[in-house]
Amino acid sequence: MVADELPYLRRHARALTGSRAAGDHAAAATLEAILQDGDLLDPALRPRVALLRVFHQIRAASATTAGAPEPDTLEARAERHLARLTPRSREALLLSAIEALRFDEIAQVMAISRAEAERLVATAKREMSNTVTGRLLVIEDETLIAMDIEGIVTQMGHGVTGIARTRDQAVALAARERPDLILADIQLADGSSGIDAVNDIRAGDEDPPVIFVTAYPERLLTGTRPEPAFLITKPYSDAQLQSAVSQAMFFSSTATLTG
Repeated sequence: MVADELPYLRRHARALTGSRAAGDHAAAATLEAILQDGDLLDPALRPRVALLRVFHQIRAASATTAGAPEPDTLEARAERHLARLTPRSREALLLSAIEALRFDEIAQVMAISRAEAERLVATAKREMSNTVTGRLLVIEDETLIAMDIEGIVTQMGHGVTGIARTRDQAVALAARERPDLILADIQLADGSSGIDAVNDIRAGDEDPPVIFVTAYPERLLTGTRPEPAFLITKPYSDAQLQSAVSQAMFFSSTATLTG
């Protein structure tokens, strides 16, 4: 049962750290701890909640002993960003918006009360809504989904540079106006790949953050190839998309896929 939840552990770890490498390291530390002590997993909890609870415990313990990150690393930039937020609020928001945990489950993961979980999520939404806005490129071949994404990000205060249905259209739009963030589907209208489109766009000097949107997230979180740090699942809610966009803009960095 827990094995089925491992892709979502990696997704949460990457979103929380803002880095594929750092997230995978944190997820691996969680699994190592569980292998050493299986009692860490609470059988009374839903498997995903139990796994994320152990992750939270391991990450909290390591945060108290780890040294300061190097000044020019992604981790250092992430720490500077996180220092602007109320402590633990962003983790609560990710658990709510991306992992779709209930407030009582967030409380179980973070060892807090339900009321505190609700307060932290509300605080994070307020604080992250005040972060930087920018211009977004949408790579999506389904018209209704593309329009929905455009409407959501526009309401958040972002602009949209364009909507591309194919790899070539995406590259052309990015060349015309460099986006601050890319929202990309994987499979595009002409059979081309959103992954390839993103890699083409990011081959230049600038490196805009990317959020991949897919109906099959487990196919992209196998651990066998470079994988995205920011990933949301179709069908998504407004809150999930808003949270993912805020996360990516917040860090202004992400890992991407190859192939």
